[in-house]
Amino acid sequence: MTLHLGTSGWQYRDWRGVLYPPDVPQRQWLAEYARHFATVESNAAFYRLPEARTFEDWRERTPAGFVMAVKASRYLTHIKRLRDPEEPVQRLMSRATHLGPRLGPVLLQLPPTLTADARLLDTCLGCFPAGTRVAVEPRHDSWWTDGIRTVLERRGAALCWADRGSRPVTPLWRTADWGYLRFHEGRAEPWPRYGRQALDAWVHRIADAWPDRADVYAYFNNDPGGAAVLDAVRFARAATAADRTVTRTPSGR
Repeated sequence: MTLHLGTSGWQYRDWRGVLYPPDVPQRQWLAEYARHFATVESNAAFYRLPEARTFEDWRERTPAGFVMAVKASRYLTHIKRLRDPEEPVQRLMSRATHLGPRLGPVLLQLPPTLTADARLLDTCLGCFPAGTRVAVEPRHDSWWTDGIRTVLERRGAALCWADRGSRPVTPLWRTADWGYLRFHEGRAEPWPRYGRQALDAWVHRIADAWPDRADVYAYFNNDPGGAAVLDAVRFARAATAADRTVTRTPSGR
């Protein structure tokens, strides 16, 4: 298994002194981030879909082998609420493909008020180009049914495992031959850090679900105070101790 480990975003001012040296200008933060991590989850497209040239610029600023997961536009997930997905998906992918070999999974984070609809989900997933890895993060309990699981499995989409409060808030379904995991907020001090026991538990859950050859993408979304960076380092150490292959993380932190 390769555990692709990174953070949700990279443009956080309070990461100065944690990940970014004080003398590195913000325009160089992605390149600096990519020196320390081999993957990142970009949420820029969620708020406002970047132009193709922005994706090209991200590709040029990162080294070979770097992987960028892309959070899909809220126009698709929160405004259209998965209805009429053809045009929003096509527009997203026509631009995101300018990442070239850097393009990783696409994340569909659904609004917490959106209740389960297997037909809508199936239609949306069917709009993505063949071979696209799509992870789905529902946030309403109505989605935890056999019918939804079947749609994900048939489409080869990963149910995004999510943690909030140092515990799973989604079922631990394996719906694809690859995985996706998001850490939103831990319970350790200082907030919103994760403790060693919680991270060790996630290492074991991943190891129980996927063989060594599988790709699992894990991103820390608890960005305040650089907690995501520090917890990613701690998680990498726990996974390495469990004989798992992990992509690079910052050393000496």
